[in-house]
Amino acid sequence: MISSIQKRLLIGFCLGLVTFFTNAQETTYTSDFTIAFGSCNRVDLPNPFWNDIASKNADVFIWGGDVIYADTEDMTVMEAMYKQQKANPDYKAFAEKTEILGTWDDHDYGINDGGAEYSKKHTSQNLFLDFLNVPKDAKVRDQEGVYTSKNYYKDGKWIKIIILDTRYFRSDLTDSEIAGKRYEPNTTEAGTILGAEQWSWLEKQFEEKSDYCVVMSSIQFLSAEHGFETWGNFPSEIERFENLVKNANAQRVVLLSGDRHISEFSRKNIEGIDYPLIDFTSSGLTHSYSSYSGEPNQYRVGDVISVRSYGLLNIDLDKHIINFKIMGVNDQILSELSQHY
Repeated sequence: MISSIQKRLLIGFCLGLVTFFTNAQETTYTSDFTIAFGSCNRVDLPNPFWNDIASKNADVFIWGGDVIYADTEDMTVMEAMYKQQKANPDYKAFAEKTEILGTWDDHDYGINDGGAEYSKKHTSQNLFLDFLNVPKDAKVRDQEGVYTSKNYYKDGKWIKIIILDTRYFRSDLTDSEIAGKRYEPNTTEAGTILGAEQWSWLEKQFEEKSDYCVVMSSIQFLSAEHGFETWGNFPSEIERFENLVKNANAQRVVLLSGDRHISEFSRKNIEGIDYPLIDFTSSGLTHSYSSYSGEPNQYRVGDVISVRSYGLLNIDLDKHIINFKIMGVNDQILSELSQHY
């Protein structure tokens, strides 16, 4: 009978250079750069995580969308919700000490599963940027969409964080006639998630070489079989992104996502890229898919976490290891994945 440690080593061997832990408290990693992120946050529910996240001394926190649940064309209602979140004592203290970046998703964008058709998106964008305290003269204020990027230099390494906007330009979704499935893939070349201008911008981002590239997409990239919102609803956009990473020879690209009210790790080996593409989904911060009973995801590593959680990335810049943790209430490590690049 093999020990728990032997089991972990066996799992790591089977996954190549990935080690997956289900009981992660026994593991320790050096972190030269730390990223925390989360999504799906209701202002009318308890916010349990801000003190815990603060204790991790993250270099940056990234909102993955659904900062609030507005779903409205009344901008006064939306603004009031943002002000309520900023006034939350724990969040306010956290935001005063931690750099915060972020993107929006449908509920803070203003319409459930919404895309380019939303009539209030320009005003909504300004309210979202106000919430993030983005300077009035910032470039993102003069463009359509909240996409942006920031470079960090630490210990001789460049870490690029790319924030995508999967709402402002997104084409209409294709309704499914299959029971229990909301959408079907749009297999035409015309359908888009990012839109022409954002794609052009993203290509330029990948032309700038970095040692690590962390990409925040509010919706899942790899998990595409569940029938809800996902990059999988636009297969040509997935192919375009993967080709972009490959052709740019981009190093250590990692995807972060939210939206689903569950947390999970997805991992895909792509021909022409010498490391696996990992999509780390983390949501929600205040509520979760507690009745989750299963859904397909051919790229899933480990189990789905269906309780409240946030995501944590600890990057060892010297050993080129990223340790991914799904963190629960009371600082509990719910699941963990380590990737050597």
